[in-house]
Amino acid sequence: MPIVINLDVMLARRKMRSRELAERIGITEQNVSLLKSGKVKGVRFDTLERICEVLDCQPGDILEFRKAGETD
Repeated sequence: MPIVINLDVMLARRKMRSRELAERIGITEQNVSLLKSGKVKGVRFDTLERICEVLDCQPGDILEFRKAGETD
């Protein structure tokens, strides 16, 4: 998938667990886990906004585009 989700990286930088993020943004911990793994087809803008607010980051800190075949 060309869109990479770096939510786990941002959580580590903020020393926050998935459970705490889930509680603070109002979604289930399972949905946070699905987001982290990239197993979702989309994310609502209001959810992305709440994530960015809680983690004090920009959407580009969480979502990254990589061309096909490109690695880290």
